[in-house]
Amino acid sequence: MEMEEKKSCCTNKTTKRPEEELRKLVNRLSRIEGQVNGVKKMLQNDAYCTDILIQVSACQAAFNSFTKELLASHIKGCVAEGIKNGDEEIVDELVRTLQKLMK
Repeated sequence: MEMEEKKSCCTNKTTKRPEEELRKLVNRLSRIEGQVNGVKKMLQNDAYCTDILIQVSACQAAFNSFTKELLASHIKGCVAEGIKNGDEEIVDELVRTLQKLMK
């Protein structure tokens, strides 16, 4: 009897996310989109530079938070599953991704 290959949630460079996780990530991006639109309106309305910069900083913090959440999900899901399935390349891919994030 042949060994059945485990079905991964992360195959062919796509990830099937649980519905709740997807909803949380999309909601977070929608809030960030609103923040960015707010910055754009501030700029168009001649807001003071410092006020705009503070809002840009808030946008960056929101993106950082999104990135941390997505990265944690990736490590707990795709990376852990890849390691369990003997995919040694997944760790190298994670290292390359972290290097890009830390530029």
